[in-house]
Parts: sequence; structure tokens; C-alpha cells
Amino acid sequence: MWDNVFPNFLIGLREGLEAGLVVSILVATLVRGGNKERLPQVWTGVAAAIGLSLSFGAVLTFSSQQMPTTAQEAFGGFLSVIAVGFVTAMVFWMRKNARNLSGEIKEKVTAALTMGAGALIITSFLAVGREGLETALFLWTNAQTAHGSSAGPLTGGAIGLVLAAVLCWALYKRVLKINLTKFFTWTGFGLIVIAGGVLGYGLRDLQEGNVLPGGGAYLVDLSGHVDANSWYAQLVQGVLNLTTQMTWLQVVAYVAYLAVVMTLFVRGLAAPKPKPATQPAAAPQPAVAAGTATAEVAEGAAQQAAATPAGGTAAAADGGTTSAVATATGTTATAEVAEVADSPAPAAPPAAAGGGAEPSGPTPPATPSGPGRRGGVPRWAVPVAVIAVPAVVAGVMIAASGGKKAAAATVSVSPTECGKGFTGPQPGRQTFEMHNTGSQTSEVYLIDPASNAVYGEIEGLAPGTTRSLTATLGAGSYAWRCVPTGGKAVTSAAVRVSGGGSVHAVLPVSESDLAGPLASYRTYVDAGLATLQTDTAKLAADLHSGNVAQAKRDWLTAHTRYASLGAAYGTFSDFDSKINGRADGLQDGVHDKDFTGFLRLEYGLWHGESAASLAATADQLATDVTGLRKAFPTQDFDPGDLPLRTHEILENTLQFELTGDTDEGSGTNLATAQANLAGTQELLGVLRPLIAKRSPALLGTVDADIARVAGLLKQAQRPGDGWTPVEQLDAKTRTTLNGAVGQLLEDLAPVPDLLEIRKSA
Repeated sequence: MWDNVFPNFLIGLREGLEAGLVVSILVATLVRGGNKERLPQVWTGVAAAIGLSLSFGAVLTFSSQQMPTTAQEAFGGFLSVIAVGFVTAMVFWMRKNARNLSGEIKEKVTAALTMGAGALIITSFLAVGREGLETALFLWTNAQTAHGSSAGPLTGGAIGLVLAAVLCWALYKRVLKINLTKFFTWTGFGLIVIAGGVLGYGLRDLQEGNVLPGGGAYLVDLSGHVDANSWYAQLVQGVLNLTTQMTWLQVVAYVAYLAVVMTLFVRGLAAPKPKPATQPAAAPQPAVAAGTATAEVAEGAAQQAAATPAGGTAAAADGGTTSAVATATGTTATAEVAEVADSPAPAAPPAAAGGGAEPSGPTPPATPSGPGRRGGVPRWAVPVAVIAVPAVVAGVMIAASGGKKAAAATVSVSPTECGKGFTGPQPGRQTFEMHNTGSQTSEVYLIDPASNAVYGEIEGLAPGTTRSLTATLGAGSYAWRCVPTGGKAVTSAAVRVSGGGSVHAVLPVSESDLAGPLASYRTYVDAGLATLQTDTAKLAADLHSGNVAQAKRDWLTAHTRYASLGAAYGTFSDFDSKINGRADGLQDGVHDKDFTGFLRLEYGLWHGESAASLAATADQLATDVTGLRKAFPTQDFDPGDLPLRTHEILENTLQFELTGDTDEGSGTNLATAQANLAGTQELLGVLRPLIAKRSPALLGTVDADIARVAGLLKQAQRPGDGWTPVEQLDAKTRTTLNGAVGQLLEDLAPVPDLLEIRKSA
């Protein structure tokens, strides 16, 4: 969802800034010319353009939603290609015209002032409406790539538009300068890359809509090596529209578009720039660095133009000002807006064709023919009409198309009607309304009947309720499996889907699948506890004999042994707080009577407490370990917790060990981290066969991550049994280690989902 924010932010910022600059120059021109009473006409045109853009977006949304799936794909594909054309044209147009934007707009305003209210409304409407329609089309197109979750694209576009409005206000108030050429050049590069991805996505939609051939001919297929649902794959798809599966047509079109358009864009940047127009004789102007001009330079140019004799024509005065600004400002937006905002009023525009010259000064408003009327038409009529017409037209179009989303297929869920209503689905993204007609809460799965792989699921569908299930269908067989609470699984008849690409599914795991790994792991933990019992007994003997140095060595051996059994923390229950509890939260801290176990001994051993004073604590630790070993075989261990521990052990490592939070003086947090890593490896070992069947590439990635973390930890070992305390690591090493563990956690995150126990198995 949120990975689609950036491209829509960029288009909102670009288009919003273009439209905002136009509005700023329109307003500034009217203010400079003493025509403030005409400003409502500008805002009316702007409001009409916004209304048209919103109406256009509504028509696209409602019209497409009631189409069949194949038609939706084709419709979206066509509009994606059109959007790419608009964006490409916009990028080249602004690169060419950014320098002369002020002059062009002023010429249009000057002409509109002689033609009445309607002309000025139309001028602002057309200037803003083009950008608004392009923005609506591009945002709608990108929202389709988010597969129904439009929050990210719309949020990105809204942020871009708001920022553009703020920038234009700052330009108008002369508190900001923007080099338009550089801004539109760099954003142009970004939009060309994004547009290339949209083109590829649009062509894929046309293939899935059966408009173009080659939907199953993949040039790139990384689905077996890269998880399409991972954050990095989603980010690349959201920003660049590059997916793990791309057809020949998509790849060729993407590469060709970038090669051609980017070459032409760069070539245009390298083209020689036109020489500035020659100015009339005037006082010399101070030199200004290329590409950066101040508002003061623009003011001087404007004042020079204002000094034109009264008998001169407005065209001459305005032309002088425009020429001066074009020469002085180069590409800086502040000067363009400031020049028209702050200069004295010029001579009036020439009279309409066929009339004599009018006196200089602002054009007086027409005399109303009656209260609240102008020329027999109410003052409010024109604004209301231009704003209401787009909304009315959109409403008519939406009503004609049905005005609502096409009803999703309703599929029955019950022990007797599982899958009723599931007939002949189209390939692509589908939404099914799952209605439980039975009397029991049920689990619902969309599966491949041959392998039991799951494409979509709903947990806990209560009787009489309906919930939506969205899944992407490709070529293959599909069936529904309903599993009532306490009842037997019921599978519907299989339905064959033709067309579409390959779709990723998850092979389900049952409790029996995890029974073997669980038994192996319990054996490992039991053996580890037996060794730990011997280790803690030796530690207690050291303290009873007064050998503190040996006690420190044996403490580390026993503590790391315990840390390597981390996956069993959930079954150690109260024993864990006695054996390895922390002093956090205890009333007397490290001196509290309830602070026992390994960390209490660590504090005493490394803070000069005598062996005799610590012997009783060591005896209690040995007793607790013995009690744990006796209790462990009878303790419950939920098989579903086993996959969770692959991630949770190292989460604790990152939170407590690599921060030094649990260090009570020994400085051996990294030794504990190494033991946690060993425990994670042991757990992955018993789960490896199950993971390999579901995501073979994941194991290779995780193994590489583990090797990297192990290497970094080994570098922190000192000769003998010594370890570098976490706080003594240099900043680079510590950052690298934290990053490596964080990456390992990221790559381990899919394991619980892959090995989740599903009743469909």
C-alpha cells in the first residue's frame, strides 16, 4: 500500500506546481494592474477545473468497478498507456517552456481582460484543468497497481499537491526561490522512469484483458527466488512497477521507452539555449549568476517598464518588462511571480477591435443593470454553472453506468454447500463474498486441490455472516475447502482457470507435519538441560571452594548453554524467571531478595562479592535447573510456537544483548548473542525440510545471513575466554553487527507464515 506513495507524491508535486505557478502569475498580473475585483473570476475557473478533475476521477472509478474483470484489466491498461503519453508530453513541455511561463500567461490575461468575465474564467479553467485531468488520470492509474488499496497512492498525491500549494504561496510572497529548470529537469528524470514502469504495467493489464497476446510468455520470472510479498519487492513494485514476473512485451517496452525517451530528454537538455531578446535602451542592470535571480532584479525591470511614457502602448510597456525579466531571471521562479506582483500598474490593454483607445489605468467594472446582476445575468450564475456542470455530467455518466461496483461472486460456506456459486472465474485479482450458510463457525480456504496449496483464507467465519476474500487467480485448478469447528473438512468441486500467469500459493502445514521437528527439538532441549545441570553443579562447587576465577569461567559456560535453549523459553514458565531473571522492576534492584539465578551471580562475581556470600545463590540455581529438567518432559509445547521461535530468539538478542541491557558486569553479552544464534540454527535445522518445500530460496538467504552474523561475533572474541563488551565496540562495528542481525530477522520473518498450521492441510 504505502510503497506506492512516492510516484504519486512526485506527480502531485509536479502537476500541482505547474498549475500553482499559473494561478500565481494570473493573480499577480491582476493585482499589478489594479484589477483585484476580477480575482473571483480566476478562483471560479480554478474551482471549476478542480471540480472537473474530481468528477473525471469519480467517473473512472465507478465506471471501471462495474465492468467484468477482463474488461477492467483492458480498461486500466488503455488508460495506463494514455497516462504515460500525457506524462511524457508534460515532462517535455515543461522542460521547454519553464523559462517563458510568465510571459505567456501575462499575454493571455491581457487578452482576457478585454473580453469580460467569461474569458478570464475560461483562461484560468483551461490553465489549471489540463494539469488537473493529467493528475487525476495518473493517480487513478497508479491506484490500480495497488490492487484495491488506494490509501497510499491517494495520500502521496495529496501530500504532493499540498506541498505544491505551499511552495506557490511562498513564491508569491517572495519568501522562496526555486530554480525551475533544475527542478523540472530532475523531477523529469524521475517521472520518465516511473512512467516506464506504468507502461509495462499497462501492457500487462492489456495482456490479462486479452487485448494483447503473450500473457504467459515470461522473460523474467524470479518468483521462485524472490518473495513477491517481501517489503523490498513491494517497494520496487510500488515505485517502479517492476515485478518478479514480467513478460517479453513488458520488458521490451520498458527498456525501449527508457532508451528512447531518456535519450531525447537528455539531448534536449544539451541543446543550445536561445539568446535573450534585445532590450530597449535602459539603465544598466547588475550582473546576476546564471540560473539564480533575485526579486530585486525583477522589480527593477518592472519599474523600468512602468516608466514608459504614458502615450506608449501597453504592449510596448509589458513587452519591455517581460524581456527584462527573461534576461535577468533565467530560471528562478521567485522573480517571475514577484515581477508581476510588485510592479506599478502598466498602461491599460489596447481597446477591443474596432474601438478607440481607452484611457490608461485599471478598467472600471461594468455598470450592473440591476441589484446583484451584470448584463441581466445574476452574479452568482456563472460561478455556479461552471462548478456544477462537471459534477452534474459526472453524476449522469455514473448513473448511466450503474454507479456501483459490480457485485462480487457470492460463494456459500457450509458442510453441505461448500463452494456453491463458484463457477468459471476469470484470471486476475478476484473478490469473493463468502457467506456462511451453516450453523457452525468455519475456516475457509481457496486451494489447489492437487497440492492443497492455499491461495486465500478466512479464519473464523461465523454462521450467517459474509466476509470478502480477495485472491489472485492464474492458470490452474481451484477449489474451496470449508472446515467447520469440530467438524470434517469439505472440499468443493474443482474449477479450471485458463490464462493468466503463475500465482504464488502456500503449501499448508498440519500439526502432524510439525510433530517430527517438535520431537527432535524436545530431545535437543532435554539433552541441553542435562548438561546444564552438570554445569551449574560445577559452578556451585567452585564457589564453595572459594575459587572465584574458575567460577567466572564456569558461569559463562553454564549461562551460554542456557541461552542456546532459547526456543524453549515459552515452556520453561516460572523456572525462567528464577534461572535467568533480571533485576528490572524489583524494589531493591540487584540487591532484592527475589533477584536470583545467572544474572545475580554475574553481578556478584564481577562486583567483588565473596565466594562464600554467593554460594547459596549458586546452590539455588543448581536446584532450579534440576527442577526444570524434571518438569520439562511433562510440559506442554504448542507445535505452532516452534516456527515463531526462529524469529523471537534473535528479537530478544537485538533488544537486550546487543544493547548491553542485561550486562551485570561480565561484558559477555556477545557470548550470549552467539549462543542465541546457535539456538536459532538448531531450530532451523529441525524445520529445514518443511521450509525447503515451501521456499527453497529463503534458506539460502537465511544461511548467508547467519554466517555473516557469526563472523562478526567471532571478531569480538578475545584470546581465551574473553569477549569485547558491547559498549567497547567501535561505532562502525556495532552498527554493522546490529544491521546484520536486523537483516537476519527480516529474512526470518516469513517463516511463521510459511509454517502456520492450517486446517486445510
